[in-house]
Amino acid sequence: MQRPKILVTRKWPYAIEEILTKEFDSTLNHQDHPLTPKALKDALSHFDAILSTVTDPLSTAIFKTTPIRTKIIGNFGVGFNHIDIQSAQDQGICVTNTPDILTDCTADITMMLILMSARRGTEGDRLIRQKKWHGWHPTQMLGQKVTGKTLGLIGFGRIAQATAYKAHFGFNMKIIFYNTSPVPLNLTQPVKAQNCNSIDAVLETADFISIHCPGSPQNHHLINEDRLKLLHPKAHLINTARGSVIDTKALITALSNNWFAGAGLDVFENEPAIDPELLGLNNVTLLPHLGSATEETRNAMGLRVIENIKEFFSGQTPRDIIR
Repeated sequence: MQRPKILVTRKWPYAIEEILTKEFDSTLNHQDHPLTPKALKDALSHFDAILSTVTDPLSTAIFKTTPIRTKIIGNFGVGFNHIDIQSAQDQGICVTNTPDILTDCTADITMMLILMSARRGTEGDRLIRQKKWHGWHPTQMLGQKVTGKTLGLIGFGRIAQATAYKAHFGFNMKIIFYNTSPVPLNLTQPVKAQNCNSIDAVLETADFISIHCPGSPQNHHLINEDRLKLLHPKAHLINTARGSVIDTKALITALSNNWFAGAGLDVFENEPAIDPELLGLNNVTLLPHLGSATEETRNAMGLRVIENIKEFFSGQTPRDIIR
């Protein structure tokens, strides 16, 4: 039986690429450069499966190609806002993702950003590297305490829940949240999380606000200038979800004018291009989309993609099909 022809759009962990090469007719991206729109369109005509990542903008325009050979897109990641799901489905293409696996690691990064922003970690590192530190003194680089403070979560999915658990049991933080749909009581009880009736209520109340909602068109610039003005002066804003949820220009204005204490960002609008004005600010911590970047998690993500496409090509419904 002929093996399915697979395109892996970026370089994946070595152990995962070995499995893909052994079990499928796989084309790998050894140079690890993002594919062009033309290359993605061509791939739809030549491969049975495309194993995509967040760097592959599979838009409506990309799916307007003929003939289409691809039957499944196995996305390497939980977020899929870079894929026009409806256009894929209109072309009879199944789309899967990798939920659950990266939950803890992304929650870890969220906690890291909370701590770095609160304790001015990036600013301190820069001070030493630039040889501008002249020794300890009592009023140097005073930040905010994390333990016992209030953490507000925008969205209460798996990653937000894991973050709440780490924050509550690790730092005795009070948890409040806003979610667009009802959250079962059993998910909030362990951390005594309190549901707020609006995003604004979370922003006005919390000492640390962490964003965990999808990067959907409905959430584009969900955190805008008016909402940034709701944060109190010692608050910190954290984003490990998608960059488009925050209006970057409004955030730069807010941080430049010290509307609140600081921000921690692992994701950006139009990444990897980052607004140069962000780079000059001391009160923001910037990470290069490290949410799931551990060996264990990336390997597990690859195995989950393989599981999904194996199920598909054996005539089963993949466990992580996006409907």
